[in-house]
Amino acid sequence: MTTDRLTNVAIVGGTHGNELAGIYLINRWQHNEFSRRDSFNTQLLLANTKAMSNNRRYMDSDLNRQFAAKCLNDMSLTNYEQSRAKVINQQLGPKGKPKTDLVIDLHNTTSNMGPTLLIPQRGEFYDLLAIYVRHHMPEAVIFLDEDHKPNDDHHLLCTTGRYGVIVEVGPVPQGVLKHRVTEQMARMTSLILDFVEHYNLGSLPELPNEIGAFRYLYSLTLPVDDEGRRVGMVHMSVEGNDFKPLSPGSPLFATFDGETIRYTGEKTVYPTFINEAAYYDNNLAMSLCEAATILNPLK
Repeated sequence: MTTDRLTNVAIVGGTHGNELAGIYLINRWQHNEFSRRDSFNTQLLLANTKAMSNNRRYMDSDLNRQFAAKCLNDMSLTNYEQSRAKVINQQLGPKGKPKTDLVIDLHNTTSNMGPTLLIPQRGEFYDLLAIYVRHHMPEAVIFLDEDHKPNDDHHLLCTTGRYGVIVEVGPVPQGVLKHRVTEQMARMTSLILDFVEHYNLGSLPELPNEIGAFRYLYSLTLPVDDEGRRVGMVHMSVEGNDFKPLSPGSPLFATFDGETIRYTGEKTVYPTFINEAAYYDNNLAMSLCEAATILNPLK
């Protein structure tokens, strides 16, 4: 393996102001040695402080949707989160020529996703990181989120770095702390930091030849009538079953009139972000994924 040394890592919490685990962990880590490793420097950042103070996801627009290059370069986008994104991009990036080698963005979800490592790009570093995390944390899920896209087109905060990932853990209600979720977030973050240390030093342990993962396909909206009014909800057989198989013909939605809307796709898929509360403003019901395999590039 040719080691591509990482020297600067950033851990970000509070990108969404009502996702508390990352906020409280960042505050805690500022006063201990949790994030310290010998081979790189670690910066801790609270991203959306105004939304945090108001216990809201965002004030004007979702901060984690403002980091596509075209948005960052558009000086006419000046609401609070759009302006905050430009400041963060200069602090961690700038995107395309970043001063930060890895950005780890900490998130909570109301969906039953467990501890999930979300990876928005492809490459040896990401493959090895995913295998390392899954090897040491078998309950972890690896979620490849539109990893076909050029980095400039991604709108996520973590893409301001040379590498970037999201630690997404749930279920937990918005504005609430849960012990298990918070500890799972801390555990996965620690493993990512340990991986970077091993990666820098060329001391990675023996890892599996491959692991299973899930790759994002597309999102589904809740059923609406001709006037755009919601007429149904996620079916009980899907609710809470993130990353479980959904086969053609299976129940998908239940209407308020008692009818069942079935999945009409041609292949088995794996829903996630099921019934995420934050996505109701866009009427999103879930994301659908396909099963994927990550191969160990060192084998």
